[in-house]
Amino acid sequence: MRKLLFLLSLGMVLLACDRANRPYPFPPSPLGEVPEPEHNPTTVYGVELGRKLFFDPRLSSTTRVNCVSCHFPVRAFSDGRKLTSMGVSGNRLLRHSPALFNLAWTEGTFWDGGAKNLESQVFGPITHPDEMGMDLTKLTERLQADEEYRKLFKKAWGTDSITTVLIARSLAQYERTLISDKSFYDRVKAGKAEGNAQWQAGYSLYQSHCSNCHTEGLFTDNCYHNNGLDTAFLDRRFELIYMGRYRITGDSTDIGKFKTPALRNLGFTAPFMHDGRLRDLDAVLQHYNEGIQPSATLDSTLPQGGLHLSKEELAQLKYFLLSLNDSTFVGR
Repeated sequence: MRKLLFLLSLGMVLLACDRANRPYPFPPSPLGEVPEPEHNPTTVYGVELGRKLFFDPRLSSTTRVNCVSCHFPVRAFSDGRKLTSMGVSGNRLLRHSPALFNLAWTEGTFWDGGAKNLESQVFGPITHPDEMGMDLTKLTERLQADEEYRKLFKKAWGTDSITTVLIARSLAQYERTLISDKSFYDRVKAGKAEGNAQWQAGYSLYQSHCSNCHTEGLFTDNCYHNNGLDTAFLDRRFELIYMGRYRITGDSTDIGKFKTPALRNLGFTAPFMHDGRLRDLDAVLQHYNEGIQPSATLDSTLPQGGLHLSKEELAQLKYFLLSLNDSTFVGR
């Protein structure tokens, strides 16, 4: 009898543990331990809730636009458009939709670093009149009226009272799980594959000409640079949107500087640059090879006029860069 009671008690404890929220089991990554803010540790049910929110068009005023409208999983969470007009207003946005991966290691979001972290970034697209155009009070009321959401918030946060803070934290948790670290490059580094002569040559060119800003591993330095796209940056009409980091800092040395995008998954994320002006990877390589424009804040590591690589070297560099594609990541 005592044994039976013990087994029943043990079963109830295990069931309670299963129902309780648990830390999200991040798999080991060559990128290192996944950073998590103390105020928002990643949990199983938090991620489950965040994913549902990410794909739910009810986060928009028209109930027709969700996060995936501009961040397609099959494109490494970019959208393949130069400047999208898929928001609630139908107006064309002024900046290119960035790909979303390895965001846990991101310092500052948006092309100008206008949001400090993923939690604060959430409200930008949700409230922007040309993106999701949603009033936050109406959003919480809409979700609060949904029984399924009340249950999910209860599981994730211990309360069925839905707030904007918990919405933001849930979305941020899901976004931190978007980790891309299984490219051919990663297999080479792990000793599970071997790069051929063309790959090795391209890797050497990357190290010589790209790694200052696209630091190996994440392939971004999480900083802001003027990479020679323009000679002037006057756009008062658009609230300094094309003046880069200067829009946030007011520092004249930041004019024309934008966030360094990661080089991973370039085979899925064209077009490129903050305004999507470069249609494909060949156009990007051509820009750096002979299209760099002079200006007062041009990054000091970029040579005036370009890199002047040969056709063979450009092909080698492209070959290496495409080895950073992670086919296991797209379509998640």
